[in-house]
Amino acid sequence: MARGGVFSPFANPRFALYFSGQVVANTGAWFQNLTLALVILGVTGSAQALSGVTVAQFLPLVLLSVPAGRLADRVRPRTIMLCTSALSCGVIVVLAFAASVPDPSIWLIYALIAVLGTVATFERVAAQAIIFEIVGAAGLARAVALSTIALASARSIGPGLAGLAFTGLGARLCMLVYAGSYLLVLVSVLLIRPSRLHPRTRTAPDGPPPPSPLRNRTFLTLIIVNAVVALLCLNLMLVLTSATSLDHAGDATAVGLVHGLNAVGAILGGVLAAARAQAGARSLILGCLLLGVSLGVNAAVPTLGALLAVAPLLGLGVGYYQGLLQSAAQSSVAPAQLGRAMSLVMLTSYGVAPFGALLAGRIIDAFGGRTMLGIGACAALACSVFVLLRTRRAV
Repeated sequence: MARGGVFSPFANPRFALYFSGQVVANTGAWFQNLTLALVILGVTGSAQALSGVTVAQFLPLVLLSVPAGRLADRVRPRTIMLCTSALSCGVIVVLAFAASVPDPSIWLIYALIAVLGTVATFERVAAQAIIFEIVGAAGLARAVALSTIALASARSIGPGLAGLAFTGLGARLCMLVYAGSYLLVLVSVLLIRPSRLHPRTRTAPDGPPPPSPLRNRTFLTLIIVNAVVALLCLNLMLVLTSATSLDHAGDATAVGLVHGLNAVGAILGGVLAAARAQAGARSLILGCLLLGVSLGVNAAVPTLGALLAVAPLLGLGVGYYQGLLQSAAQSSVAPAQLGRAMSLVMLTSYGVAPFGALLAGRIIDAFGGRTMLGIGACAALACSVFVLLRTRRAV
């Protein structure tokens, strides 16, 4: 069992460096996300066109997540992250100029996002696999749960800053801020000395791969639930942006504020998840239940002011669910399988996102963002029941 309090992993300077780099990268990502969303909505006025960003960004995961996992089990994740940080910086600079011309080509933007998504596939898997090497087995569950707070922390400040920057500086500078954030990530990873990392059994380059994590009943349960939740519940950039701007007639500042308030709740949700020294499949019963209730509340509110008031509740549900899922997934497999296991988690988290975005875009164009939030609520509650039945049979 892990020792120490909820925040004990931060006593490890390498985890602090890793966490800081993730906060910087995810904060910068909001400058891109908000810029592209507003540029494409401004040009087309269509949520379906906006969903194309999600498709281009995450479709590479469908093809490359498993190879990325195998690579992370053969090559040190630190090495992978150094390469992906440098590549991401270069692609984002090109994208910044493509998105900021007077009449931007939507298809060129989609193509560049697809390239960036390809690099990000290897980066995301490596960023999860490296946590074990940073903290070791004893602190893994808490460190993984806390790592999800990096995303939530970025969301708490990124959207608001991005909204102000877009209004005052324009699309190009917003994107260049994101490129600069990857230079800081590169520095943070360089400062993590390889000699201080915990050893992890690796697959020999010419040897057979280890057994698939999908043979593990607990891990398989987590993967099924995460696929459903990612498909119907977590396309929040698309759904919340559309609900705010299209359903409630909010401007760029309102969009950033909704996402920022949502992220404040997600930080608390991640902390609550990290309070559990261990997390298993049954912990997702409460995680999915809380996610479903919070989605339902956000779907029910009739005004922009009410949406702002309940946005932290949705963040709490999302942060708690994601913290528990990531901790349970990494704790349920052997260290030698972490790369492949986390590639499957990434596949279900992001690989199904393009299909969820296409579905959500059609539903939002026809019925509005609040309807999509309600559908997500029903899906999350159904997943809670599924986990209860699945784990009861395993007892």
